[in-house]
Amino acid sequence: MEQIVHGGDVYGGNAGLLDFSVCLNPAGAPKAVLRAAQEGVLRQGYPDPQCRGLVRAAAQRDGVEEDMVLWGNGCADLIDRFALSLRPKKAILLAPTFGEYHRALEGVDCQIEEVHLSRKNGFVPDQVLLEAIVPGVELVFLCDPNNPTGRLMEEELLYQILARCRQVGAMLAVDQCFLELTAARPARLTDQLAGGNLILFRALTKSYALAGLRLGYCLCGDRALLEQMARILQPWPVSIPAQIAGECALQSFPRWPFTCFPEIERERDRLQAALEELGLWVCPSESCFLLFCGPEDLGKRLRENGILVRDCANYAGLGPGWYRAGLRTPEENGRLIAVLSTLLRGE
Repeated sequence: MEQIVHGGDVYGGNAGLLDFSVCLNPAGAPKAVLRAAQEGVLRQGYPDPQCRGLVRAAAQRDGVEEDMVLWGNGCADLIDRFALSLRPKKAILLAPTFGEYHRALEGVDCQIEEVHLSRKNGFVPDQVLLEAIVPGVELVFLCDPNNPTGRLMEEELLYQILARCRQVGAMLAVDQCFLELTAARPARLTDQLAGGNLILFRALTKSYALAGLRLGYCLCGDRALLEQMARILQPWPVSIPAQIAGECALQSFPRWPFTCFPEIERERDRLQAALEELGLWVCPSESCFLLFCGPEDLGKRLRENGILVRDCANYAGLGPGWYRAGLRTPEENGRLIAVLSTLLRGE
């Protein structure tokens, strides 16, 4: 069977499966946002290449200057633009973490050093990461909360890492795409943008469940870097439906992800307790998904019973038997629990 690099492949042989392989806000998007996207389909002409409305909306909601904002066709697009613009010679990544950083940096012949996280301490980054940032390192790329573990970094350590990056002349890139689906401060690190050596990646993909519209943006105080990122690759990165839907989401529902979080937390705790009751090791996530360890054939058996989870065998630092499940509705989460109970206990 072909190895799936990302979750969400519910096409081909996965058609019809209940998809837990993606991590999105289980509440979905506000209906008004979806209607805005539908209205955008009927508009003629090219989209605004500078995404002016989106820039204004993001700057106002996030409390930053408009010239610190750049939008793209999802964060994967912006990560590619960033790597091609910065072209670092040496970078530090966590392991396990989201694979797009590694792919983008390999594409510019960057030497990558991995700092491995430990299951013993719940995959939480610690001082080992800070000590790895030495002269010669040009980029540290973090995911906060981390994917696939769901763990947030301690805020004090995060600010120490930024200070160390500035000390050695390295850039700190932080993927915050899941930040709004945690209890952390939504302004985490935005107060440091003007000080340099920092870029933050954010998206409506996860927090507003708009994965199909591909809406990501980054915040950075280095205007020259953003201008370089804007000049390369495609000139119209964000479609008209995506721009209109994004403006509606940020302007009319700026706190949507935070209002959904209490239900996410309840369902996450329920699913974690059920998985642990079944004898599975579960990473104590702080976001909308759970990383767990079980039998190596569990993913295949779940597929045979109509459920798709993310096989995490291709994550550095993990391997066969590791899986990630994104939360869905209470009823759907209950179905996952019931199927797992049948497979693992014969109930």
